[in-house]
Amino acid sequence: MTSQTDLAALLCSRLCHDMLSPVGALNNGLELLADEKDPAMRQRCLELLEQSARTSASKLKFFRLAFGAAGGFGDRVPTEEPHELLTSLTAEDERLSLEWAVGEANLSKPAVKVLLNLAAMGLDALVRGGTLEVGAECRDGATEIAVRASGPKVAFDASIGKALAGELADSELSGRTAPAHMIRQLANEQGGQVQYAHTPEALVLGAVLPDGEGMIG
Repeated sequence: MTSQTDLAALLCSRLCHDMLSPVGALNNGLELLADEKDPAMRQRCLELLEQSARTSASKLKFFRLAFGAAGGFGDRVPTEEPHELLTSLTAEDERLSLEWAVGEANLSKPAVKVLLNLAAMGLDALVRGGTLEVGAECRDGATEIAVRASGPKVAFDASIGKALAGELADSELSGRTAPAHMIRQLANEQGGQVQYAHTPEALVLGAVLPDGEGMIG
């Protein structure tokens, strides 16, 4: 079993990796703005800075809920929060579209973590754009989550699939596979399951999480 310390370190590595691009763009934009005298180019620099700032804020909010303990422990999360996060992450890329099919007013924190991480895997798979469909419902004492990514080319790292299936050796874990390992652990702790299916045109990810108390947010 991967230690909690090692898993936390890997998740931090993933967060830092994903934040490097928008934060680096902010730094580059500020340097350009300092040297640029043309009003039109300065306006363009400001627009790029605003876009990078929005992207940075969206990613930080996403990681706070997907990896962290936002809001404390044991609370349920209004589903409008993950909806807004995924909307903001897809809004900056015109090649992406989001279809939200979650009728529940709120979900448990473990369910939200699983939903967001599966959705992030779906977005990563849409290398040429496409549609991300996200659904969840509570019934028969469990939360069922389904994410489908479809587009002209859907790429999925086999090591992430192994981590979801619980088949990846601890020595092979990395920042890229840590989120899949984490939600596999979450599902196991609740007596649930995670599964996926991949073709060149679509990636389908799903999870079933029995309702439980005492899970860390």
